[in-house]
Amino acid sequence: MPDSRRGVLYGIAAYAMWGLFPLYWPLLKPAGAVEILAHRMVWSLVAVIAVLAVRRHWSWFREMAGQPRKLLLLALAAVVVSVNWGVYIYAVNAGHVVESALGYFINPLVSVLFGVMIFRERLRPWQWAAVGLGALAVVVLTVDYGRPPWIALVLAVSFGTYGLIKKSANVGAAESLTVETLVLLAPALAYLIFLQAQGTSTFGNEGPGHAALLVGAGVVTAIPLMCFTAAAIRVPLTVIGLLQYIAPILQFLCGVLVAHETMPPSRWAGFAIIWLALAVFSWEGLRNAHTTRRAAAGTPALETV
Repeated sequence: MPDSRRGVLYGIAAYAMWGLFPLYWPLLKPAGAVEILAHRMVWSLVAVIAVLAVRRHWSWFREMAGQPRKLLLLALAAVVVSVNWGVYIYAVNAGHVVESALGYFINPLVSVLFGVMIFRERLRPWQWAAVGLGALAVVVLTVDYGRPPWIALVLAVSFGTYGLIKKSANVGAAESLTVETLVLLAPALAYLIFLQAQGTSTFGNEGPGHAALLVGAGVVTAIPLMCFTAAAIRVPLTVIGLLQYIAPILQFLCGVLVAHETMPPSRWAGFAIIWLALAVFSWEGLRNAHTTRRAAAGTPALETV
């Protein structure tokens, strides 16, 4: 199988698993969102250390110890991703799957705005059009919900911030996840010990199946991340950019078809505007990439309007 095709399959697998997360977290009830988050932190570390052990990849520890800036960035990333994980788990288990999907639909537009505000990047007209449509969709959904879609906005901004920090740190997926979970290990363990002491922990008190599912939270965190890394090194970013919509589409379908969340016409209108914004954004990105490739090859690009 060609390496590029293998990369696409890895990418599809990663985003499909992320998209099906709304089916997993409800299985962990009666554990609360914070308890699930703490278990996810602890068992993610165990899973990623197992991956590193199989790969016999330990030399990076010494290099990382001598780079305090990267360690600080990864510690900050750990805090940001814990917010993202916690809000997402709460949203799914509280019946806000559709709104959480909205957050990941909005995320590419948030990343574009970060590029403008932080890196002083200049947007092309069609990119501004996509951002404007995204803002309009948020207004429509605010009217529909009777409040701003806070869950979606927190998820979009926190994940966009996480990606920004990881880009600045420039550390491999397994290595960065190891550092991030090490940073989160102490508070996570402290919280789990506190629950156990209070007699309110569900781990070990709801049967072996429930305990296995809590342990599995680490596995389902690590595996898609490994698949994503395998995809990222094999296929162009434009392909990754298109594949990323698999996750929120599946999340949205889980919310509508499985959780049977209410979708009044005004909410459909808001999502339709978001989808239009993403279609414009993706089309513009592909068009620009095609023009750039033709220019690099010395072939005149076709006149576009």
